[in-house]
Amino acid sequence: MNNFLSSIIYKLGAKSRNPSLFNIYREFKKSETLSLSELEDKRFSKLKGLLIFAYKYSPYYKELFDSVAFNPEQFSDISEMQKIPATDKSILISQNEHIHSNFNFKKVRKAITSGTSGESLSFMRSEEWDSANRAGVMRGYSWYGVRVSDKNGYFWGFNIDQSASRKVRWLDWAQNRYRLFQYTNKEIREFCKKIDNASYLSGYSSMIYKVAREVNRLGLNFKNVKMVKGTSEMILPKYQDEVRQAFGVKMISEYGAAETGLIAFECPHGNQHINTDAVFVETDENNEILVTNLFSHSFPIIRYRLGDIVTFSEETCTCGMKSPLIKDIVGRKGTNVMGNSQEYPSFTFYYVFKNLALEDDINLNYKAYQKVKGQVVMQIEGKFDASVESAINKHLNQYFGSDVAFDIEYLSEFSSERKKQQSFVSYLS
Repeated sequence: MNNFLSSIIYKLGAKSRNPSLFNIYREFKKSETLSLSELEDKRFSKLKGLLIFAYKYSPYYKELFDSVAFNPEQFSDISEMQKIPATDKSILISQNEHIHSNFNFKKVRKAITSGTSGESLSFMRSEEWDSANRAGVMRGYSWYGVRVSDKNGYFWGFNIDQSASRKVRWLDWAQNRYRLFQYTNKEIREFCKKIDNASYLSGYSSMIYKVAREVNRLGLNFKNVKMVKGTSEMILPKYQDEVRQAFGVKMISEYGAAETGLIAFECPHGNQHINTDAVFVETDENNEILVTNLFSHSFPIIRYRLGDIVTFSEETCTCGMKSPLIKDIVGRKGTNVMGNSQEYPSFTFYYVFKNLALEDDINLNYKAYQKVKGQVVMQIEGKFDASVESAINKHLNQYFGSDVAFDIEYLSEFSSERKKQQSFVSYLS
């Protein structure tokens, strides 16, 4: 599909699914010319509005604010945010119903995520919240002369369930997107033929790196790529040489999570700009980031402990935008599962446990580790349940077949660690 036709399809789809998208996008673009004080004033106004709304419509936050004598109507200084206790994913899960706002939104959609911590979470995201996140991404793309609807390659996972797979393929077509489904050398070579004139590439950084190595080994040449975006994992320095050689540009970072939305996006000058139009970020005494999503009225995300250790920069970017910068993010790294005959991206576990939640209504906290090739220890928080274990094995078998043997262990609870925890850890060389 050419980019012109794709742009029309995208705009028609957005008008139906995200009617507020382009208005929010225009608002975000105007912020690029604001001074730091103007950005902070704008952020404070949105933050106070969210806090007042949460107190009025979320039973959980009304009780929480009252318990610490926090009155959002009298909120006048950003430092007062420290009065509000931080929250984490376990609270979002255990208090899910009470956190949800009882306001009658015109349009909401269910979001489900497990993330690197392994805990499965579902919540209702309003149309405005969804549109704000998409608008933030669109703005980042615009810095590279790229539109979301441009032809692109997608290095992500996919759902094996046939009905879900058909939906994914249709959405990929509608978004002019070509997805790499498997990471064998044969699949990579076929994929490269489809993206020879793509405008941008995006997905897990470790997978982009693996494809870049194969591209360089084959001596392929990509001339039209304007942006390569890595997400969800740390972009290791060794990735960049291969990516530059393969696609002509460095891999840039998009930082965020399903619960928080887009937190920061790297500009062409190499700095990660905080998305101040949509999030308020802090760090605690251990430099762990706390995120408040300014559009999360349907399911307020306030001082959310994401698990990353972050440092902010005091510098101003030479690109001219005055938005604050994130200097370093610690703890995101991609690791592969080693089967007897092939490798599997660690994000495969995401789909296993997401399918358990969607198809079997089973939400589990899990972790896995590997010390022997072809064998993985899967740890489940909770007591043994034969029907649950049968469902787990069913979904594991869908993705790994007999190539990986799983030993399932049950723990009463996982140890509490105040740092980013990976759902899969490999001890193999």
